[in-house]
Amino acid sequence: MGGLKRFLYHGVGLTFMVRIKFEKSEQKRFLDKVLISVACPSLRELSRRIDVNYQTLKNYYSERRLLSEELFSVLCKISKLDEKDFSVHKISDNFGQVKGGKKSSKK
Repeated sequence: MGGLKRFLYHGVGLTFMVRIKFEKSEQKRFLDKVLISVACPSLRELSRRIDVNYQTLKNYYSERRLLSEELFSVLCKISKLDEKDFSVHKISDNFGQVKGGKKSSKK
């Protein structure tokens, strides 16, 4: 199940994925180490091997998005890197999400 956490909310199954937050520029360095250790010439080739959309992988590489815990584990396994060697923080998927509520506008 990896980084997935399931919750039931009024009979509807909700899934939250834990995200991995690296220090500044460390996510890019991590992905560079993965590319070198699995002998991938490019991100495009890595995206084909691990079946992750190329644009998504580019967003991870440019640090626009945080890696999921599950993908982080998979990348560590295929590249034979130890997860404990990286200083990371685990963040819930709803991090930064705006809290919602009942709309008070009446017509």
